[in-house]
Amino acid sequence: MTKIIDGRKIAKEISESLKIKVEDFINKYKITPKLAVVIAGGDPASLFYVKMISKSCKRTSIDFEKHSLPSKTTEEELLKLIDNLNKNKKVSGIIVQVPLPEHINQERIQEAVNPSKDVDCFNPINMGRLALGKPEFLPCTPYAVYELMKRENIVVEGKHTVIVGRSNIVGRPMALILLQKKQHSNATLTVCHSRTNDLSNFTRQA
Repeated sequence: MTKIIDGRKIAKEISESLKIKVEDFINKYKITPKLAVVIAGGDPASLFYVKMISKSCKRTSIDFEKHSLPSKTTEEELLKLIDNLNKNKKVSGIIVQVPLPEHINQERIQEAVNPSKDVDCFNPINMGRLALGKPEFLPCTPYAVYELMKRENIVVEGKHTVIVGRSNIVGRPMALILLQKKQHSNATLTVCHSRTNDLSNFTRQA
């Protein structure tokens, strides 16, 4: 049975709830959470995404700090910036927007982000914790999908659940989340990808 989810409505509810929590935190600890976003180059999709992040931070009373670097930025320059952000006690979270310029080793950059500030959970330590079912926190995009499922009472426990895609951004962490031994997870999974034959055969089984 097809179910249409009103993501905008749920996003608004989450933003309103989060704004209250953040402002309570600020009043209690006299600290304002700050998200630092690093973007190298001018990829249109990345620029749009960063703009949306900025708006979300504003709606929820979280400070936003953008670091825009030219596409010719060297890997060492980017690593130095990340090191400074790691050490900056005023920065609560860090996002390094991907894709990065081709001459930069993306994995090396992601591994350089302090695990406790790694919002996307790309650092191997955070991915390992998720794989073991002991995450400190969940990566943004799959967590958003997970939250939508919970709020819409979409039960996957014991059910054959098909994930299309195996990227480190969505598909792979989404699979790990749904495999957790906890409420709203415990799914029986099939992960499909670009080399899957007869994709529709699997999606019809979900």
